[in-house]
Amino acid sequence: MGRTEVLAPELLRTVLDGWNEPDAGAPETSVPELFAAAVAADPAAVALVADGAEVSYGELDARANRLARLLSGLGVGPETRVAVALPRGADLVATLLAVLKTGGAYVPLDPEYPAERVEYIVTDAAPAVVVTDSSVSSVPATGGAARVLLDDPAVRDRLAALSGEAPEPAPVAGDHPAYTIYTSGSTGRPKGVVVTRDNLTNFVQDMRDRFALRPGDRLAAVTTIAFDIAGLELYTPLVSGAAVVLATRDEVIDVPALAALLESTGASVMQATPTLWQALVSQHPEALSGLRVLVGGEALPAGLASRLCELGSEVTNLYGPTETTVWSTAARLTGPAAVERRAPH
Repeated sequence: MGRTEVLAPELLRTVLDGWNEPDAGAPETSVPELFAAAVAADPAAVALVADGAEVSYGELDARANRLARLLSGLGVGPETRVAVALPRGADLVATLLAVLKTGGAYVPLDPEYPAERVEYIVTDAAPAVVVTDSSVSSVPATGGAARVLLDDPAVRDRLAALSGEAPEPAPVAGDHPAYTIYTSGSTGRPKGVVVTRDNLTNFVQDMRDRFALRPGDRLAAVTTIAFDIAGLELYTPLVSGAAVVLATRDEVIDVPALAALLESTGASVMQATPTLWQALVSQHPEALSGLRVLVGGEALPAGLASRLCELGSEVTNLYGPTETTVWSTAARLTGPAAVERRAPH
């Protein structure tokens, strides 16, 4: 059998070494620690806009701490998987933070996904705990897994009795999993991808610095938690002192309602696929005025890129597979020519 090198030696070194050399080593912190720093900086600042109400950093932290204590009491810790199936609301965000605070790893489930897909994921992931509520009917019984219904009066009473102070830090390493997310996989069958805590922290810090999120910013979160790009929408604002504006499912699929949400909440940043951006541009272009636009997940047509650049304050095209922790490339756009050179597909 013969063998030939298709790349020149210098280019091969660039591909294997140069492009894979990180700018910095492993992070010295974690997403829960970065969130704690934002809480300490201004506990009264708005962290989350959801369910028609504003939740402060202090309130969200206390809520997550109580949940973390409850989960720890159920044995959740490093390398323990917790399935999370909740409607888009404050309980969802608090639960994800709580799992990270315990050192465990969450498996995000979209209650709107087909029951067959949800059942497959739960069976394959074999979580030790399932956190959900009575509005969700798609999550099957799971063997010996503990089931926590957040709207159960008994569970609410237990949470109310727990301290809202930060629990003892878990003895967790950066290479422990933060979450396992299921993609379609090359065969079309869901495939679990494990993302470590260090990888998540590196990503969130980069997004915070790249887009200069700061107190006063509000990021409109429109992505299902079962799609990995939701990590940017939920964690990047919360480590920056900014606020998450959590759109409901109905608002995401109703373009006029989404446009109204952007206006009423003063959203300054939004990430979405070209499909959703096209709908906004076509029906409510005024909603993009002053908005920082993050676009990815699909190929970005040059015509749409040009229109986004006309309407938004700045536009960034992003691309990356789940296995490399959400986004791997980012290009600030000034018009369609940039997209034609850097189309993700």
